[in-house]
Amino acid sequence: MAKVSSSNGLEKRPKLRFPGFEEPWKTTLLSSLFSKNTKKNTDGQITNVICNSAKKGLIPQRDYFDKDIANSDNTNGYYIIEENDFVYNPRKSAEAPYGPISSYKYAEAGIVSPLYLCFRATQKINPTFFEWYFRSSAWHRYIYMSGDSGARHDRVSIKDDTFFAMPVNIPSTYEQAYIASFLEKIEQKIEKQRALVEALKKYKRGAVDGLLAQKLRFCSYKKWGEMKISDLFSPISDKGYGDLTVLTIVQGIGTLPRDSVDRRISYDKASTNTYKRVEKDDFILHLRSFEGGLELANSEGIVSPAYTILRANKVISPSFYYAYFRSYWFISNKLRIAVEGIRDGKSINMDTFWNITIPYPSLDEQYQIAEYLRSIDMRLSNAEQALESFLRLRSGLMQQLFI
Repeated sequence: MAKVSSSNGLEKRPKLRFPGFEEPWKTTLLSSLFSKNTKKNTDGQITNVICNSAKKGLIPQRDYFDKDIANSDNTNGYYIIEENDFVYNPRKSAEAPYGPISSYKYAEAGIVSPLYLCFRATQKINPTFFEWYFRSSAWHRYIYMSGDSGARHDRVSIKDDTFFAMPVNIPSTYEQAYIASFLEKIEQKIEKQRALVEALKKYKRGAVDGLLAQKLRFCSYKKWGEMKISDLFSPISDKGYGDLTVLTIVQGIGTLPRDSVDRRISYDKASTNTYKRVEKDDFILHLRSFEGGLELANSEGIVSPAYTILRANKVISPSFYYAYFRSYWFISNKLRIAVEGIRDGKSINMDTFWNITIPYPSLDEQYQIAEYLRSIDMRLSNAEQALESFLRLRSGLMQQLFI
């Protein structure tokens, strides 16, 4: 069990340590532990091109892109890396604000772009400890303070000598191994939970498309009837409700108060009086519906006049039709016939849209399908929350286990 540690002004100790480790950590320079790897693929014999992804680390290009991008004609200047080498990609991203530093874990030698900085241990270290060290933020401040000014906003600019002058705080190799093992166990739990989330998402997609395409059926129900959208829903264009909450559309969520999404937007009464009023459980056809289907209003409010509001004129289960209108089956087999234009110029032809035929099961079956899908959503939501908890735990521990 880890315990809280303390440091005086001279000795370096992390905030969190495991029992049995008391000695202070040693401060040294990166150059005393690693050296730059400059061996190049001059003869072009190595064809295993490696990408350094902030999310996935160092992986073969063919696995990342599902094909080879580089070829033997343009890889002669690439650096050769071997197992347990480290690679710094200075490209910034949300996941790696100062660029990812990743460890190469494959036995087969690989080659990486000369835009990367490659380095290899010259002392006895635990490679997995340093993999986690570089996944932490312990080294970010040094890069921030030491990087060249005037650099491109999307890339870190730092000289090699400056990079290797980075001070690092490290424990004994035994404690390195202990920390690495602990974090690897947490990572295994995260990957197991992530696999469960993905399995539930796949199961839900299969269930939704199977049920709504009527390949899967609950027993004792009659064959579904069909109706045109215009027979089941009516277009609503109520205006003059400028005092109501302005709503925005978020794909997969529905409606949210616009102020909760972006407080910088201001309105005047004259403009909001042209907005359309929606009631809870109205459906909204928005600008990107050709990609993600229709959204459901979660509350009363007003939305942009550019949106089309659909209100059921028969008793329905809103949850059933929300699942239907967002299903791959509906988007690919029904809605696509109403889509006009290409790329950013796509739009939905409303005359065609209103004439699309959609299923009209009995109300009891609508409710049963909706409840079944809701139960899957609950399992998925619980799994996603557990995954988020593991990720927060890992993030919190990494802030305290490294200096």
